[in-house]
Amino acid sequence: MLRRFFPLIIVGALSTLFIFVVFQSVQWRRLPQAVGLGEFGGPTEEEKANALPDLRTSQPGKEKGVGEVKDGVFREAKVENSSPYPLGETKPPGSNYTKKLVVSRMSSEDTSWIDEELGDMLDNGDLTTAIYTVDDPSAPLHPPKNKGHEVIVYLTYLIDFYDDLADINIFMHAHRFAWHNNELLDTDASLMIRHLSPERVTRQGYMNLRCHWDPGCPAHIHPGTTERDPDKVEEVSVAQAWAQLFPLTPIPSVLAQPCCAQFAVSRARIHETPKQRWVSIRDWILRTHFSDYVSGRVFEYFWQYIFTLSAVHCPSMAACYCDGYGFCFGGAKDLNYYFDLRSEHEEYVEQLRLWREQADLIEAMRQGKSQGGLWDEEARLDVPVAGRDRLLEEWIEQAAEEMEGMRVKAFERGRDPRQRALESGREWVEGAGF
Repeated sequence: MLRRFFPLIIVGALSTLFIFVVFQSVQWRRLPQAVGLGEFGGPTEEEKANALPDLRTSQPGKEKGVGEVKDGVFREAKVENSSPYPLGETKPPGSNYTKKLVVSRMSSEDTSWIDEELGDMLDNGDLTTAIYTVDDPSAPLHPPKNKGHEVIVYLTYLIDFYDDLADINIFMHAHRFAWHNNELLDTDASLMIRHLSPERVTRQGYMNLRCHWDPGCPAHIHPGTTERDPDKVEEVSVAQAWAQLFPLTPIPSVLAQPCCAQFAVSRARIHETPKQRWVSIRDWILRTHFSDYVSGRVFEYFWQYIFTLSAVHCPSMAACYCDGYGFCFGGAKDLNYYFDLRSEHEEYVEQLRLWREQADLIEAMRQGKSQGGLWDEEARLDVPVAGRDRLLEEWIEQAAEEMEGMRVKAFERGRDPRQRALESGREWVEGAGF
């Protein structure tokens, strides 16, 4: 009898399965395109039992922020340090800080600029280096595997030198000039290293070397996003990586800091993370199924959390330039004016280039026509306005002079430790240093 009803049983089972699949499909289509982070990636009991150790070796306490108007300027320290870690203690004014430059390079990349531009700092002991070659296992310093871009080098340094760290540890790429370096320092990595304030790094514990917010701030990565963004291909992988690396910490809705994985960290802040934890983080890079590119990009927005316990780290650009590099324009408004002027200057330069290009082309056509050539295209060209080139040259010169004057005054102003404190919104007492 069972054989008689067997086809009906099969048909019924398949119908039930079909209905279930359709129902699930409909339900999935109703889901939002951003995962609910309060639920996604929450630790299971097994994950809780096997969780990696807490990042902190000490329990940080909330610092008291400054919120008052003084000398006509509103200052709020918590804007500059949203980390729950207390401010680090600087050395007495005039003291020296040991600094080590950590660089990740391919064997084909030239890092001779370090010796050429920073030779005096190297010779007098103000700076030492740890240059890792990622694709040469025979190099004096190299990571166990070339994966994760600069991440594997930074983590390897933290492990290799954990017991012999400098006061200030500077993590940078191999190239001297890059668009993501600071514009006010001519996008020159050597100038950034030379002007970097060890006192600010010591106080903050962690300092992103880029002052400009774009790209990265104030809200760049949204870990709950499930739709792939071609400009942020790592974004859809961030939630999974976070759940694996920080299983006991809820996934934040936003991760943000200025790009691009160049920063300075104090010895004390590095030691807030146990050495074995650094080893476990590097093991994740080595073993993750994420590609070299994605694993490196994911970490670009994890560093600020690891070193500050804050998902968003977007300090004031004016404070970064003033307290971090010693270029104090008087406040955010004046710094913004400088960069507006810089943009206008660049626009004038481009207009002048186009004017000359058009004028040269028309002159070449006229020369050809006088020699018997046919230049019908000339009639379709926009004839440059006579005298506009001289006017543009005058504007360019005026803007350049004003910018240079502002820059010189900003550097002079930055020599005053009180001014640095004022523009970064922190307390300062008479006689204190930077």
